Amino acid sequence: MNLEQLLARLEAILPPADAAPDWSATAFRWRKQAALGTTVGWLEAVHQPHRLRLADLQNIEPQKAEIVRNTHQFVQGRLANNVLLTGARGTGKSSLVKALLYEFADQGLRLVEVDKDDLCDLADIVAKLAHRPERFIVFCDDLSFEEGEGGYKALKSVLDGSIAATSSNILIYATSNRRHLLPEYFDENRRSRHVDGEVHPADAVEEKISLSERFGLWLSFYPFSQEEYLAAARHWLAEFGRHEWNEPLERAALNWALGRGSRSGRVAWQFARDRAGRIS
Repeated sequence: MNLEQLLARLEAILPPADAAPDWSATAFRWRKQAALGTTVGWLEAVHQPHRLRLADLQNIEPQKAEIVRNTHQFVQGRLANNVLLTGARGTGKSSLVKALLYEFADQGLRLVEVDKDDLCDLADIVAKLAHRPERFIVFCDDLSFEEGEGGYKALKSVLDGSIAATSSNILIYATSNRRHLLPEYFDENRRSRHVDGEVHPADAVEEKISLSERFGLWLSFYPFSQEEYLAAARHWLAEFGRHEWNEPLERAALNWALGRGSRSGRVAWQFARDRAGRIS
């Protein structure tokens, strides 16, 4: 093996050099790679992000209005809050955050997706973004923690600020199926104390609640009613070019939801894709 071949093989397994991200992109994801005893993280540009319109998200108008208002304040350089979106699966939590990029990218908004397993790197990510002129939403999808996970304390530190001030051009938007982000156990209630007429929750309970409280804006999402689900199915069928709606289609949509045990925007979208993709 000659030297050039050896260098080519080493280059294939080594993490990439810490080059500047392609700031012309509107979306990024944090990537990590380990090799030869070292781990390197970098911002990878996403040049074709998922394009969703706010108008495509059905039956979540109050939540949509609140997060749009908060994000508009943010891109205008005014004060705004970190956001925690919690509730039923498939109801539009993640899609709503992605749709904000489509709505506000022209005003300087950028989206950075960070996996839960990489939250320990949040301080490094913030350092890379803090001096940029753009406004960044750091997006943590499907967030929840088990006992002792390191990302938990890293997220708390960025939300509240450590010894360094929190950067004004960065907000955290996170989605979760559970509001307090950490598992709660019945045994923790027994450790609560009654002192001088006041109830003092156990320290474990306080710790679990404290992370959620660091998000200034909470948005809750609920399962769809039958009518809301059918309205979403009709909307997506029309978006996919199928404008007819009749009793057999309605019955098929209901059976589709019954087979999945859920009525949600995601299920409606999947049904519409199936129907629109069939050959007439």
